[in-house]
Formats: sequence, C-alpha cells, structure tokens
Amino acid sequence: MKVAIVGASGAVGQEFLKVLAERNFPIDELLLFGSERSAGRKYSFKGKEYEVQLLRHGDDFKGVDIAFASAGAGTSREFAEDITKFGAVMIDNSSAFRMDADVPLVVPECNAADALVRPRGIIANPNCTTIMMVVCLMPIEKLSHITRIHVASYQSASGAGAQAMAELQQQYREIVEGKPVTVDKFAYQLAYNVIPQIDVFTDNGYTKEEMKMFNETRKIMHSDVRCSAMCVRISSLRSHSEAVWVETEKPLSVAEVQAALAAAPGVTLQDNPATKTYPMPLFTGGKDDVYVGRVRKDLANENGITFWLSGDQIKKGAALNAVQIAEYLISQ
Repeated sequence: MKVAIVGASGAVGQEFLKVLAERNFPIDELLLFGSERSAGRKYSFKGKEYEVQLLRHGDDFKGVDIAFASAGAGTSREFAEDITKFGAVMIDNSSAFRMDADVPLVVPECNAADALVRPRGIIANPNCTTIMMVVCLMPIEKLSHITRIHVASYQSASGAGAQAMAELQQQYREIVEGKPVTVDKFAYQLAYNVIPQIDVFTDNGYTKEEMKMFNETRKIMHSDVRCSAMCVRISSLRSHSEAVWVETEKPLSVAEVQAALAAAPGVTLQDNPATKTYPMPLFTGGKDDVYVGRVRKDLANENGITFWLSGDQIKKGAALNAVQIAEYLISQ
C-alpha cells in the first residue's frame, strides 16, 4: 500500500499522520507533499523520518494507491489529474469537488457504499460541521424521516487551521500583557469574542459555510431535508459544537432517540442533566467520536427533537473521516 499526503505540514496533514499511526493503517510506502514553504520539512511517522516533497505537475503519484489531500480547493483542482491519472484514489478534504455529481461525498457511518462509485477517482470529504451533524442525524433518520433541520454551530479556532489556533493563543497573551492584539486570520479579534461569520457571504445572506450544511447534508443522506444553519466562530481552541433542532415525519420520544444515538457507530451519548453531564469542546478534543447530549423534545414543534453535539473538527471533522473512507475501500 503506497500512500501520499498532500498538504502534509498543515493542521489536517499533521492529523493524518497521527490518525494513520493510531489506527495502524497498512502503509508500505509513504510520500509527503507540500508547497514551496513546507518542502524540505521532515516529519516522523512510526519511528521513521520523512521529508516533504514539493508538489508539482508530473509523475510523482505513479504507483500511489491512496492520496489524502488537504491543501485547499485551488490546489486540489490544479493537481487532481496529476494525483489520479495513474489510478490513485484521491480522498480530498477541500470544498473543490463536494457538490460535483460524479464525485461521491462520504461519511462512512452514513453512506460508505457511495465511495465505491467514483468515476473520476476522487472521493470528497465533507465539511467538518456537516460530518459531525450527519453522524448524529442518521440514527434519527432511521427512526423517522427528517424533514427539517435548524442548527447553530459553535466553531473553534481549529477550523481555520494551525496558524489560526496559534493566533488565538497569541491574542490571549497579548491581552494579558497589555499589548496591541494581532488580528490576521479572523475578521475580528477572536479572544473574548464570538464572530457570527465563517467563510464569505452569498447572495441570500447565508455564508458559504452555512450553505455547505444545507447542500452537503442532502447529498450525503440522499434526502430532501432542508437545513437552515447559523455558523459562528468561538474562542475555544479545538473541537466544534452544534445545537441542532430536527423535525421528523412522526413524533419521536426522547428515550428512543437517546437509545438510537447510543447504539450508533461513531457516536457517544453523554446525557445526564442531573449530574451536569453533556459534551464540551474542552473534553472532546482528540477523541474519535461525536459526543451528544441535551436530547429533549422541541417545545415549539410536536414532531421536533433538539440536541447538542461536540466533536474534534481536525479529527472526525477531517482526517479521521478520510482515513475511515480509505479503510472502507481496502476492506472491500
């Protein structure tokens, strides 16, 4: 098994190395690729040192079986043909191909078999907030069809990358030291603040991040469900959270939803109000599962259920999901 990582120096690229090692993914040969800025850097994987090669057009992907790409949509579009032309499966973490009709958009707990039909040799990894939400929606969908979703996301600095995480930490230091606050990766100071914008605005007033949740959820779940999202950047460092309201065709009890979530793959139920037990980003960072709590009836909708979730954006929201796709492919 020959595996390549494109964008190896980024936050998700580094997480790929950790996840592949943790899960003992079968690798006989590993190639790391990056930009001019990161080419030449060296990283350790399972006790061996690997040097990042410059990503360039050519035949560098000859013999590669699986290529994990996390270097941005522009890079994915530019190099997709180079990556796939010799038969490699490109599992792409960017937004470049997610809504293309001939590219499957896959969350293994929900629609793993979609990964088997990939005419262009590309499988798209969904947006992080969508991944974590649909992992929790699918067990509810099996109880009764979900017709409508409202969701508010609370997204950590990690969603904007390693440099954004470093900037948040720097901002807190600067505030404590009475220095001017550095603002570069976010539209405003994030420390001691929340920013109700992730990605750029579209003509309908929703951001691209919010529209991803609408469109990607329908594609992954093969559903006509409508999702209205409000995506907010908060000053936690790692792990995203979401408050989710779903409307189903028939009313569901809290107990049956909790039971379905507790039994679902990739989900951990943490739901005991009496002991103040519920998921929080402080504790879900570094974990594989999506954690769910605060399951209750929607007081405004007799067919509604609402819940809270939290999960590691870099892990399940990106690298782990892609590796799980690859694990599914080699199991077939």
